[in-house]
Amino acid sequence: MIYNTFMKKVTLYTDGACSGNPGAGGWGAVLLYGEHSAELSGGDAETTNNRMELTAVIEGLKRLKYPCEVEIYSDSAYIVNAFLQGWVAAWEKCGWKKADRKPVLNDDLWRELLALTRKHQVVFHKVKGHADDELNNKCDALARAAIPQA
Repeated sequence: MIYNTFMKKVTLYTDGACSGNPGAGGWGAVLLYGEHSAELSGGDAETTNNRMELTAVIEGLKRLKYPCEVEIYSDSAYIVNAFLQGWVAAWEKCGWKKADRKPVLNDDLWRELLALTRKHQVVFHKVKGHADDELNNKCDALARAAIPQA
């Protein structure tokens, strides 16, 4: 994909949460564009924390209507490291198998996320969870509030 200097710059903060793992889970995201912002959230009655972390990023990127420069902030080492350390590219190259030849967990979501990241110019950033990052804490609150109650 060719990017130009006229692409909109968007910031996306994300988080996922689970009550039990597996168990009921929720995800939250905050999208920022200029002076505009949007809060997104959702949940699933039976899921895992990693699936909720992935879903938060996916749902945030799905809200973008055209290719953008996206700075993604997540407290999930699982997601950030998968991109920054090249795991996702290796998994795709090896038919969604890990180095030990076992199937990649959550490959359905990884495939969807990879396709979405290819539509945009994306940079991932790791933030410390449950610390003093206001937007990460907001995403955590959105995710927890979205956990379906039994």
